[in-house]
Amino acid sequence: MTDTLIDRRDLAFQLYDVMDTEALLQRERFRDHSKDTFDAVIETADRIARETFANHNSAADKDEPRFVDGEVQMLPEVKQAFDAYAEAGFLAGRYDEALGGMQLPESIMAACNGFFTAANPGTAGYPFLTTAAANLIRVFGNEQQRRTFLPPMLSGRFAGTMALTEPHAGSSLADIRTSASPTDQGHYLIKGAKIYISGGEQSLTDNIVHMVLAKIKGAPAGVKGISLFIVPKFRVDADGNPGERNGVSLAGLIHKLGYRGTTSTALSFGDDAPCHGYLVGEPHQGLKYMFQMMNEARLGVGFGAAVIGYRGYMHSLAYAKDRLQGRKPSEKNPESPQVPIIEHADVRRMLLAQKAYSEGGLALCLFGARLMDDQHTHPDPQKREEAGKLLDLLTPVIKAWPSEYGPKANDLAIQVYGGAGYTREYPVEQCWRDNRLNPIHEGTNGIQALDLLGRKLWQDQSHGLQILLQEMQVDLKAATSERCQPWALSLSETLQQAVKVTQTLGKSLMGGDPDPALANASCYLHLFGNIIVAWMWLRQANAAIDGLAAASSDADRHFYNGKLQAAQYFFHWELPTVAQDLVLLRNQDNTCLNMQTEWF
Repeated sequence: MTDTLIDRRDLAFQLYDVMDTEALLQRERFRDHSKDTFDAVIETADRIARETFANHNSAADKDEPRFVDGEVQMLPEVKQAFDAYAEAGFLAGRYDEALGGMQLPESIMAACNGFFTAANPGTAGYPFLTTAAANLIRVFGNEQQRRTFLPPMLSGRFAGTMALTEPHAGSSLADIRTSASPTDQGHYLIKGAKIYISGGEQSLTDNIVHMVLAKIKGAPAGVKGISLFIVPKFRVDADGNPGERNGVSLAGLIHKLGYRGTTSTALSFGDDAPCHGYLVGEPHQGLKYMFQMMNEARLGVGFGAAVIGYRGYMHSLAYAKDRLQGRKPSEKNPESPQVPIIEHADVRRMLLAQKAYSEGGLALCLFGARLMDDQHTHPDPQKREEAGKLLDLLTPVIKAWPSEYGPKANDLAIQVYGGAGYTREYPVEQCWRDNRLNPIHEGTNGIQALDLLGRKLWQDQSHGLQILLQEMQVDLKAATSERCQPWALSLSETLQQAVKVTQTLGKSLMGGDPDPALANASCYLHLFGNIIVAWMWLRQANAAIDGLAAASSDADRHFYNGKLQAAQYFFHWELPTVAQDLVLLRNQDNTCLNMQTEWF
């Protein structure tokens, strides 16, 4: 068993060789940093993740939180890990120095958080939700709300959640019923129920700050009537100190297949006592505000899926190198020594697929983090705007592609272990169970497909898509090596076909009946996602060619050749699978749309 969470050599390659993260040091916000400080922060994250998160990953899965006498009981190691994360400054890592932050780039913070999620997805959920909720208050809250809630959240005294889903509505937020009634005391009375609220109750912090969607009495119907409220577990005084219990109660814990260390809760508001909520921003603008946290969460879900897939890959790779079994087909002597199973071609196939999925997903998510950096800190205002539009377009892909292929990587890791992989004595079955939540988390992958094809592609006259095509052309033109040229040609041809299909679907969508064009949105997401990840692999391959030319050691040559072989796998084995999607989309296949309920 290995303690490697993410290959540090691969991470450095992605950050510095492919994305040139060091160039961020020229920007005003990051000028007090250096590559050495970036590497030191990453080293700290890796160490804390291995020492305080990985040490109870299996234990928290087996001994999940329990609801006893109205309180949640948890393993003490979970709080120790949360506190270590906070004390190291990671909760405030990306925030201004004035807020106690380190002003680290999103690219570096994403890399750091990858170690924590790979080590222990359940425990990592608490700080992830807290920093995202704090960012929502920072951007949209008023001065008093920021002063009251940000310091304790960024120091780890308070945790945060997002409370959207209701039992009857699921992902259909237009149908939520949680209500908010104004008072003459500056707060609202919240009444309703929420379900599947991660971290909704725990025994880690002095308070929990719920970011709650609700409708003010008399609000417009649908999503236009949703407002956003801060609803703390304990009401706070002017200095942010917790006081009497607010009317938020735990209705029950939900027992999950994986991610067991993060409590999943059913919460009721205003049942046992008055529940005070504080309006964020303007009335009826709540969903617009919440989309910031939702999109952050979607990017985080994608990254989590990628690194959990990566963790399983690291386990199965180490196992395949050590496990002796069988002989090569060419070896006819039954008394010859057995070979490590990594010598078998089919095991190499499964490892290559995991490498392609995990490192491709990591590249995609780090690219998304870099777009966030460019959106907020690029010195050119036009580049900032373009980065934001491209990130908005790619968010459904960054969420959905790793959360489809990360579990596939974990499934293959189980297969590499063979019978041992299916047992709880080995770690990869938990990786799969933890990762299986991610295609559902923060809007199912089907919803991401509808968002991409039904909305994101056409925003601002498809300006985001135009930016994407321009960015891809840079790397396609740079693929001049003998190894990369055929891959660039394959990607270019697939891209041209995808553009034509997109144009056809666009005409159908504008024709007044969107149902036929959107019926196969998942096919479009698969097509679009594989094209984007093929691009990520081309970027890595181009960098690997340059690295190979300058390599001075066998270790470096092995690393770069491994990158090129994984790129070859993706272009030979994965990208061609979109051919079926192109046919179905081109024909606007009606098989699923025309199936009748009575025929099942």
